[in-house]
Amino acid sequence: MATENPNKYIAVSYKLYMRGSDDTPELVEETAEGEPFVFVSALGMTLDAFEAQIVPLKVGDKFDFTLAPADAYGDYEASGKQTLPRKVFEINGNLDSRYIFEGAVVPLSSADGARFNGTIVEIGDEAITVDLNHPLAGKSLNFVGTIIESRDATNEEVRDALNQITGCGGSCGGGCGNCGGGSCESCGGCK
Repeated sequence: MATENPNKYIAVSYKLYMRGSDDTPELVEETAEGEPFVFVSALGMTLDAFEAQIVPLKVGDKFDFTLAPADAYGDYEASGKQTLPRKVFEINGNLDSRYIFEGAVVPLSSADGARFNGTIVEIGDEAITVDLNHPLAGKSLNFVGTIIESRDATNEEVRDALNQITGCGGSCGGGCGNCGGGSCESCGGCK
């Protein structure tokens, strides 16, 4: 008895609008002509609620749905703003203004090595305020678009998607357990 492949290779062309507290739509993102958004389902590459809406659709189907904040990036949490010592962002006692400026999204990591992004809100003489909320937290997201491709994903496409998620790129030989055997000596992305 054959089982259905849980992983679909899906390409969509879409426009994403966000709606804030006043419910006015604002275009946030749009795929370029001939360059759809491509993902492999059931791997956590997209929002679960987005995937639940898209996976059942067929090639050529149009969609127009809205995700509430709880189904997208959650509510905006005031406690997500943190003030950090300026020295955390300095190299040799200086800020690199190409990367560290108000509005910049910067990669950060916790003491236990967890990685996440933060948006710089304010730069002071002694401290920098960073907003750790997702930029779309607290917003309803309206996706409008068309299914360009939808089919079972190949094993290679699933592997490539997993490599993309882990940051490995496949160069480590897979000892991390995400790429399929080998050693991670040449790849720090899997650790």
